[in-house]
Amino acid sequence: MKVKDKTVTLSVIKADIGGYVGHSSSHPEILALANERLAQAKKTKKLFDFHVTSCGDDLELIMTHDQGEDSKIIHKLAWDTFYAGTELAKKLKLYGAGQDMLSDAFSGNVKGMGPGVAEMEIIERKSEPIIVFMADKTAPGAWNFPLYKMFADPFNTIGLIIDPSMHDGFKFEIHDIKKDRNFTLSCPEEMYDLLALIGSSEDYIIKSIHKKDGTIAAVSSTQKLALIAGRYVGKDDPVCIVRGQSGLPAIGEILEPFTFPHLVSGWMRGSHYGPLMPCSQKTANPSRFDGPPRVIAYGFQVSNGMLVGPRDMFDDPSFDYARDWANNVAYFMRTHGPFEPHRLPSGEMEYTTLPEVLKRLKIK
Repeated sequence: MKVKDKTVTLSVIKADIGGYVGHSSSHPEILALANERLAQAKKTKKLFDFHVTSCGDDLELIMTHDQGEDSKIIHKLAWDTFYAGTELAKKLKLYGAGQDMLSDAFSGNVKGMGPGVAEMEIIERKSEPIIVFMADKTAPGAWNFPLYKMFADPFNTIGLIIDPSMHDGFKFEIHDIKKDRNFTLSCPEEMYDLLALIGSSEDYIIKSIHKKDGTIAAVSSTQKLALIAGRYVGKDDPVCIVRGQSGLPAIGEILEPFTFPHLVSGWMRGSHYGPLMPCSQKTANPSRFDGPPRVIAYGFQVSNGMLVGPRDMFDDPSFDYARDWANNVAYFMRTHGPFEPHRLPSGEMEYTTLPEVLKRLKIK
C-alpha cells in the first residue's frame, strides 16, 4: 500500500463501555472483541491499520484510513464496536456497562453521543512519529497544561529557541465548551491571552495546535459528557494526538511535561482534583480511590498509513520520580477528605450526584 503524497487520517476514538472490576480496568474479552471487529474492517479496506488498547476502564480504538475526519464510515465502525462491546459487558455484568453510550441509535457521527474523539488528517512526512495520549479518571482540560508546555514554553521545548523551523511559534485553537465559542491565539505574541483562557481548564480547552503555515501539530478530544447528557455520567477520559520532530517538538519535548504530575479534575466519582500520573499501559488500572488519574503515551511511526508500533513511552524508569511525586500528592489531597480543594468547587459539582442530595435538603 502506498499513500505517499496522499492524506492519511488518524482517528482515536474511545468509550467507557464497562469496567472490570468497578471502574479500574478493561476486560480482556472486550479488547479481543474490538480487535476482531477492526481486523475485519482492515480486511475489507475500511482501514489502513489499527491498534486496540485500554487506559483504565476505557476502550481505545486507534485507526488510520483515507476517509477524512468526521467520516460516517469510520465513526459507525467505532460505534458498532462499542455497541457490541456494551452487549458483552452487560453479559459479563461489568460495572457501568455502556456508560459512554448516550443513545441506542447511531446518528452519523459519534461526537455528542458519548465517545471521545481526536482526529487529524495529514500528509506523511519523510518520517512521521506521533504520540497518542490516553487518560483515565480526568477531563479534557487535562491536556491544557502539557500542550502549552510542549508548544509554547521554551523552558520545556528548547526547539522554540534554537530550531529555526519552530522559532515563529504555533497557533492554538481554543474551545469555550460551556458557551460554544472558539478562539484562535498565536504564540508567542498572544501568550498571555492564551494563558488567561486555558488556565480555566474546566471552561476553555485546547482543541488543536497548528504551525503558522497551517500544518497540523496536535489535536485533542473536547467532549464533556455531563454537558452533553445534562447529568453526571462519569468523567470524560480524554485522548490527544501529537506529531513530533521536523519542525515540531521532539519526542522528548512532547513527553517532558508529564514529569510534573499536575492537578486535574476527575478521580473518584468525577468529583475531585488529583495528580495526573504518567504510567505504562499495563499499570494504567487506577484503583486507589478509583485513581489517581492516569495517562499513557503510545508512540507510533506512521508509514504508508500503517502504524509501526506501539512503543509504550511511559514504560521508562525516568518517569519513576513523577509517579512517586504523584503518589505523594495523592496522599496529600486525600487527607482533605470531602473538603475543597480536593473536592471540586461547587460550580463543577453541579454535574455530579451532589444536586440530588441538595434536593433532599430543600424538601426538609
